Amino acid sequence: MDFSKLFSLEGRVAVVTGGSRGIGEMIAEGFIAAGCARVYITARKVSVVEETAARLGERCIAIAGDISNVAGIEQLAADLATREDKIDILVNNAGVAWGANFEDFPEVGWDKVMDLNVKTPFFLTQKLHGLLMAAAASGQPAKVINIASVDGMRLNPWETYSYQASKAAVIQLTKRMAARLIRDNIVVSCICPGAFPSEMNKAAAKNPEGSAKGIPSKRIGTIEDMAGGAIFLASRAGDYVVGTPLPIDGGIVNGWIPDNAIDPSGH
Repeated sequence: MDFSKLFSLEGRVAVVTGGSRGIGEMIAEGFIAAGCARVYITARKVSVVEETAARLGERCIAIAGDISNVAGIEQLAADLATREDKIDILVNNAGVAWGANFEDFPEVGWDKVMDLNVKTPFFLTQKLHGLLMAAAASGQPAKVINIASVDGMRLNPWETYSYQASKAAVIQLTKRMAARLIRDNIVVSCICPGAFPSEMNKAAAKNPEGSAKGIPSKRIGTIEDMAGGAIFLASRAGDYVVGTPLPIDGGIVNGWIPDNAIDPSGH
């Protein structure tokens, strides 16, 4: 085995939904640096996604569209099918959050979040199944990486009911999809980000020092943290990681012990 290529994505074609900013942009930039031949990024706003693609270079290709409904998903899949005969990596990153008091939480805030965060990853993967299988035919597995959240693994203090429910659903959906798609040589896994600066996590973006106080690693996430995890899962290095949620969170889920905690052993 040539270990120098263990994390290489040389020549591969990737699609990153919600790739115009935040975590999606971090992943897209990392994939390009790791050698992807082309990385398609999607977002609703034409100007924003095109601006990001221009910034990331000629191997990044912008596709604008609304994939919160099946019609938009089918349109994106059809567009990709005219451009590529296979897709090696699909990152289901597009997402939205909604916060409101329990007494006032609206149906629109439930449906909008659940549609984009849960329905879209399933149906986009379904519509791109043929292109993913075409990439996997050579013996190198295709990859689907769903982006969930640490909020699907533990509670946060905010009243984001549909968001937290949706991210827990994405983790379970990842396991179910992985169990089915592995027979097609498609490996499905999941990233659960912690605090990364983005439009969705304004606290980390606007007050990184304040956010860092609640993180065992004492800092928020960087592009190297997110891109590194995504490249691991997308490359040969992650071929044997099937259906697994990977927290990239500085220890929020598994590393937090209050400073005043009492050790049962008496120490």
